[in-house]
Amino acid sequence: MLYYFLAFLTGIANSTQSGVNSQLRQGLANPILAAVCSFGIGFLTLIGIQLVIGQPAPPLEVIRQISWYKWIGGLLGAFYVTTVILTVPRIGAASLLSLSIAGQLLAAVLYDHYGLLGFAVHPANGWRILGVILMIVGVVMVVKN
Repeated sequence: MLYYFLAFLTGIANSTQSGVNSQLRQGLANPILAAVCSFGIGFLTLIGIQLVIGQPAPPLEVIRQISWYKWIGGLLGAFYVTTVILTVPRIGAASLLSLSIAGQLLAAVLYDHYGLLGFAVHPANGWRILGVILMIVGVVMVVKN
């Protein structure tokens, strides 16, 4: 149950992050700088946590053997945060997040179905497909407002 609760909290954090990053953009009058500040604070936070935990880094040889595409998480995060900062003032938090979640769900069902990116295979059965359809219907209702 803890993991389900934490997953739920990420949704609250995501909505809150969208708002505060949008406000930071307004304060700085620069969407890219706002994203840089957001990532910079996140980076410093993670460095602090790493220092407290003290878990050792892997040897350089291990790092060199990691496939190139496994390093693009930060790039995708930068795309996400910058896109949120640019779009939330124009379309609102509910539209942005409902569209984002629908995209996440659609991609997740495909990744699960085919076992892509190392995910365990979970077939796209009728219930999952119905869930995606209902999500899309919900998104249309939220966006049409």
